[in-house]
Amino acid sequence: MRYDTKIALVVRDDLAAWQKLNVASFLAGGLVGASPELAGEPYQDASGRFYGPLIRQPVLIFAASAAELSNVLQRAQQRGVRPHLYTQELFATGNDVDNRAAVAAVTTDALDLVGLGLHAERKEIDKIVKGLKLHG
Repeated sequence: MRYDTKIALVVRDDLAAWQKLNVASFLAGGLVGASPELAGEPYQDASGRFYGPLIRQPVLIFAASAAELSNVLQRAQQRGVRPHLYTQELFATGNDVDNRAAVAAVTTDALDLVGLGLHAERKEIDKIVKGLKLHG
């Protein structure tokens, strides 16, 4: 099935493995929180047990340097796509209130980005992440 929209996560390539997974998880959760229609239906196995829903469409995860992440942020903003972000400072906070305060304390051009989550029309996402490679 081909969707009209695309989900892309862009994660900085120099992070530890646990940090990459953490960033991707937070960004994916934020995307579904902002767009509940991204959640599929619950699952049920042949024994009748139920499981929670998953995101209904594929999520592409790209690797990027710090400079490439800044470029992706600029492209998204220029195209009117509101990104979800994760900054280096968020690894040291322990709750959502402190997370927002950490981001609010830094100007856009000084954000120490480690990840961005994007959901928009396919063509828009393709233009925003142009030149990036899928995370390997």
